[in-house]
Amino acid sequence: MALARALVNYPSALLLDEPLGALDLQLRQAMQMELKRIQREVGITFVHVTHDQEEALGMSDRMAVMNQGRVEQIGTPEEIYHSPATVFVAGFIGGANLLPATVVEVHGTTVAVALSAGARVDLPAGGWSARASDRVTVMVRPERLRFDAVPAGVALPAIVQAVAFQGPVMRCSLRTRDGTELVARVRPEQAVPGLRPGQELHISWDADAARLLPPAGDAS
Repeated sequence: MALARALVNYPSALLLDEPLGALDLQLRQAMQMELKRIQREVGITFVHVTHDQEEALGMSDRMAVMNQGRVEQIGTPEEIYHSPATVFVAGFIGGANLLPATVVEVHGTTVAVALSAGARVDLPAGGWSARASDRVTVMVRPERLRFDAVPAGVALPAIVQAVAFQGPVMRCSLRTRDGTELVARVRPEQAVPGLRPGQELHISWDADAARLLPPAGDAS
């Protein structure tokens, strides 16, 4: 009823401030689809304010991520998720593994970095000027990590801290030798047999799964 009253005069834009916060999960998911349908039907811009990252990704055509009153990044949900501009955006939208690293060499559009966790990787440069010795961050989303019984390519040894079954995926908390905390989300059939806390294994990812993030204060 509140939505109908707000739309009856066809405003040029409609502000929705945490409209689904009090609903249970199933109803909230259903209303997300209903709000998208209504917005397409009436053709009015909806400005949707939410702290639910999944809700923001699923409902938006365009997103703005704010930090302490400052806009950190504006873009499509795909851009924000796969190519975050800053460490804050990477950590705030979706889960993110943030690996501290140091720039070793810069070759045109490619940057070689040494991970504190013990590997060297080559990554595409962002829209900022990386310099040798810069302390940067390498981001890899949890669903892009995989477990390898035998190390191959970029592989980091890690100790399993906890394992949680979450239906379609298993959530695994890990710690590398330098103390970096990581999270992996893998399908049960992709997990190492007998996965358990205390187990040591190797984690890796595809070349296109990692994103180089600038030092604090720089922007891509």
